[in-house]
Order: sequence, then C-alpha cells, then structure tokens
Amino acid sequence: MLAPSESNAAALGDIAKVVLMPGDPLRAKFVAENYLENPICFNEIRNMLGYTGTYKGKKVSVMGSGMGVPSICLYAFELYKYYDVDSIIRIGSAGGISDDVKLRDVIIAIGASSNSNYDIQYQFPGKLSATASYPLLKKAAEAAESLGVSAVVGQVFTSDHFYNANAGAAKQYRDMGLLAVEMETYGLYLTAMGLHKSALSILTVSDHIFTGEALSALDRQNSFREMMEVALQTAWDSIK
Repeated sequence: MLAPSESNAAALGDIAKVVLMPGDPLRAKFVAENYLENPICFNEIRNMLGYTGTYKGKKVSVMGSGMGVPSICLYAFELYKYYDVDSIIRIGSAGGISDDVKLRDVIIAIGASSNSNYDIQYQFPGKLSATASYPLLKKAAEAAESLGVSAVVGQVFTSDHFYNANAGAAKQYRDMGLLAVEMETYGLYLTAMGLHKSALSILTVSDHIFTGEALSALDRQNSFREMMEVALQTAWDSIK
C-alpha cells in the first residue's frame, strides 16, 4: 500500500523511523553507498533520491530535501505524516558568520531565526521560536565529542535568499550571536514542532562570509564525512 504522497514512491514500512536529510540527493546516495549496509532505493520521483539500509545493525533512511524551506518542508511533512517517521536529522552546509566558528566546524543548531514567513500558517498568537528536539541535540553533542569532531552548539539563521541584496544583513546576524546562515533549518524545526515530532540540524561550515575562506571540493567531501558520521551516530543512539 502506498502512502498518500505525490512526491515519494515508498510504500509504508519502507522508510525508517529516523531519516537523515541532506539537501543534495546525490549526497543522500553517497551516504547510502558509503555508510549503510544493503541500501535499497525507495524513491526516485523528481530525482529526490531516498534510501533505506542499516547502520551498525539498525534501520536508517537517508533522503534528499532539495533547497530552501518550501522544499524541505514538503518532504519532511510527508515523512512525518504519511510514513510514520519520528525524527529527521538535516545534514547540510552553512556559511559561517560568527568569529566562534571556522571552516570545517560542525554546527549543531539549537534553534533558527529566519526571514521566512513559513510560520504564518500556524496563526500563533506571538513570535514562534523554531528549536531543535533536545534529546537529539544532546545525543549529537555527545556523538561529536566521542568522535573527536569539533562541534559548536548555537543558533543559525535560515534565509529565503541565497543572494541577499541587503549587504548589511550578515553583520546584524553576527551581532545577535548567530553562528551561520543556511536555508532549511527554520522550516524543518517548525514542521516537526507542529506535528509533535523530532528534528535536528547538523551543519558543516563550508565557507565563511567575513573571512572569505571556502572549502575546496575535496575538503568539502572530507569535512562532510565528519558531519555525516555525527548524524549517523546520533540516529543510531536515538533508535531503541
């Protein structure tokens, strides 16, 4: 039986309780082929590849999310609502803005501010904060420490603009203590909160807005492996 989804070909039961979500579907393929045992592709619709396999004996899935809040929230909503997924862990890149982060650092996002209006749908009588699920966050911090990965826990900014005409925006984000800029976390966290599910965003600093530094393609591959391994260990630790 297929779940009532127009963007996912998986049958009910094909997807694990915990899903890792990189933006790039080819990165999902990389995780599946390099870390999961016996991965099976459950989705190819719109080339948004999804795989399920086992990691250290526990069932784990990985699926691309696309770019931006609307894209990740479409897939996250359906995973939570129609496929009985409990937790989604975003694994992606971010542009560093804080002096406290440097290239290759892993950021574990405790929360996200944003210029997105995704929250309007909830008609919340106040300002709604988008925050991570603490049990996942705690497990991720512990996983990073055990793996010897340099990780910083803090707030990020989710932007609807990849190219921002406001040249001073990044400085204002930095002045408020935000660590990095990316494009999905805010929406993922609100989607999880609205459906009473769990979510966490683990990011790699691939460039720094103020220093101008950026990772090469090879450096990204090696650095992203650290993020992937922290996420996989977090997923493993969260599965009973």
